[in-house]
Amino acid sequence: MANIKSSIKDIERSEKRNSRNRSTKARMRTFCKKVLAAVDAKDLPGAQEALREAMSVLAVTAQKGMIHDNAAARQTQRLNAKVKDLALAVAS
Repeated sequence: MANIKSSIKDIERSEKRNSRNRSTKARMRTFCKKVLAAVDAKDLPGAQEALREAMSVLAVTAQKGMIHDNAAARQTQRLNAKVKDLALAVAS
């Protein structure tokens, strides 16, 4: 354990940030899983709604710097491709 006051504060700040980042990343993964679950269930309206929410959460997570902008774009693109594939399968 640190003995210096500033070091103790640094540790406390680090723990706060760590828990905040962990919960935000968990939220992001949850929303991505909702899209995948809707695609697996072949629920097009549900998948489209879940995709809209997941895109928003991914953008906010990237904006806050918890994940890289390109990582958020990549995940958004992959989810969007799955929903589009589902839309084509349902249409035909």
